[in-house]
Amino acid sequence: MMMAIIIGALLGLWIGGPLGLLIGGGLGYWLVQRLRKSMLGKLAGVQAQFLESTFAVMGCLCKADGRVSEDELEASRKLWDRLRLGETQRAKARADFTRGKSADFDLDAELAKVRQIVGSQPALRQVFLQVQLAAIAADGQLHPAEQEMLMRVMRGLGCSEAEIAQIEAMLRGGPEAAGDSGPSLEDAYQVLGVSAEASDAEIKKAYRRLMSENHPDKLAAKGMPESMREVAKERTSEIGNAYERIRKARATAA
Repeated sequence: MMMAIIIGALLGLWIGGPLGLLIGGGLGYWLVQRLRKSMLGKLAGVQAQFLESTFAVMGCLCKADGRVSEDELEASRKLWDRLRLGETQRAKARADFTRGKSADFDLDAELAKVRQIVGSQPALRQVFLQVQLAAIAADGQLHPAEQEMLMRVMRGLGCSEAEIAQIEAMLRGGPEAAGDSGPSLEDAYQVLGVSAEASDAEIKKAYRRLMSENHPDKLAAKGMPESMREVAKERTSEIGNAYERIRKARATAA
């Protein structure tokens, strides 16, 4: 950004002398501000679409077994609280959730919108899926119809089998488990996406890569709504818990 201002100033100096320097620098500054506003506006639009699709797909998944349970409704309301949504945002979230429940909801078209946002970024894709899984698991059971719909969602977003296993392991080793004994050793390896035979160096490398990819600031810059920052922080906590579980288990066995 600063380079554009400097280049504009130098070109102005070369063409018009001292006066051109001022004009060129001012023009460069104006262009930078226009570009910055355009980028921020585009990012805000992407984040709004991500949030809209989150609740629409959630409504579709919760209705997959024929009805939306009170536990699932409560889970969606708790999510609004966690995301600190204002009244206007809550009204929009309710409308999107209801849209997802409707019989004519086009799930594939909605997933295509999400896929455009997440691209090939597994960390952003998994934030979206983690929220969906938490909602449909709120009633304590995953019905066959919900599982089938969930697989359709994951395939629609381009998830690999390894990603699916990683997401499921993160849920099993989430905040509730962390408050007790933490994730199982098997789940810890799945969270990091490594095998039990991996070397200490490979495990540390996987841990550092995941922590970098899942950093809330990076995810926000790629389209994650700022309101989902707490969800992203939970993910980094789960990754950290998994790494510590493996490290301690290996230290004990040594």
